[in-house]
Amino acid sequence: MDKKSLRKSSFPVKASALIMGSGQLMYKQWVKGLLYLLVFAATVVYMILMGAEDIVGFFTLGTEEADPWLGTSGDDSVIMLLRGLLAFFIIIAFFAVHFSNIRDILEIDKKVRAGKPVPGFVKSVSIFMDRKFYIVALILPVAGVLVFNILPIVFMILIAFTNYGGDTVPPKLVDWIGFGNFVKILSLSDIKSTFFKILAWNILWAVLSTFINYFGGLFLALLLNKKCVKGKAFWRAFPILAYAVPGFITMLAFKFMFSYGGPINYYITSAGGSAVGFLDIDAGIKAKLIGLFVNAWISIPTSMLLATGILSNMNTDLYEAASIDGASKWKQFIKITLPFVIFSTTPVLITSFIGNFNNFGIFYFLRGGLYMDGYFLASDTDLLINWLYNLSIDNNYYGIGAAVSLIIFIITSIFSLTVYVRSSAYRREDTFR
Repeated sequence: MDKKSLRKSSFPVKASALIMGSGQLMYKQWVKGLLYLLVFAATVVYMILMGAEDIVGFFTLGTEEADPWLGTSGDDSVIMLLRGLLAFFIIIAFFAVHFSNIRDILEIDKKVRAGKPVPGFVKSVSIFMDRKFYIVALILPVAGVLVFNILPIVFMILIAFTNYGGDTVPPKLVDWIGFGNFVKILSLSDIKSTFFKILAWNILWAVLSTFINYFGGLFLALLLNKKCVKGKAFWRAFPILAYAVPGFITMLAFKFMFSYGGPINYYITSAGGSAVGFLDIDAGIKAKLIGLFVNAWISIPTSMLLATGILSNMNTDLYEAASIDGASKWKQFIKITLPFVIFSTTPVLITSFIGNFNNFGIFYFLRGGLYMDGYFLASDTDLLINWLYNLSIDNNYYGIGAAVSLIIFIITSIFSLTVYVRSSAYRREDTFR
């Protein structure tokens, strides 16, 4: 509704646009009007008592520093940032309710002008539930997502633009520094070098892991789908058992297996060889290959089960026609099987890549806590998500850690959207229907 039509509207509509719920009360919509008025009054009281101060604190992040020695109670910048962010969320929710209030009073005013009866509160709720049940069903889940997902994500993004971390932690005041943390990542020699080395390895790791896990699972599914294979249920049980064991237990078991006191080094030394530091600080490529192997052990069963279900729905007439035309098994795989499987699993493939890109557990459980020369608080097998953990949790570089998390989000989101939009699953949605 524009300003011109609002000026020409009736007095109850103007009153409700100014004070939420007042128009409904004028039209004797008592329950609805009181509910809207209660929301309006609660928001006004909140803004007077806390909200306005929280919004100012969001921009200043405090003006008085606490001094524990003198017993001075100062401002907590992080709490002020969080409270200010919550105030903005409350304001957005208020305007959403106010917008529904204006729409409601306009509908009531229209019925009154037309001489139609205005339904009571119970009848209005019944009509709303019937016409827009999806809003009622989703309002609580959406509120939960906003509070427990969106709010922490926005808070972490905002931390990336502050100097929070290191020596600057409460009771010291935190300040807004704009893109200062990103400048540090891209300019300070130690951090810059570490960032680009880890980023290069992270991309390579994600590509290799996704390729191995996806095609490893597809190969097993094709193998177990052959008619000549006997006891398929028995052979499928082994990957499923590997999948059923909790991942962190599997990783700790492999860490023990490749340790100096583990069974692999036991057999090496028993054969007269020297113990091998598979996961030592100077392990290099050995540790990376072990990480790929462990990740494949955990992830291939999932890909196998997914591919098995997809292959069971394929049209066998296509293979018969291809065989009659003289196509080899490899040609059938490239031209029929692979396009169909990739088409069906493109979203899962993208999700797998993102999961591998942000795979925190593999190298944390295998080699967590190692810092190498030439790296700033990291090792040569750490991924960006591991480095983020080292920076923020272990060493209090929260601002730089938040900047790294924002970079991870940008990289993964751009990749996901680009690949999906360019994929046949998006561009040729009806191909295999």
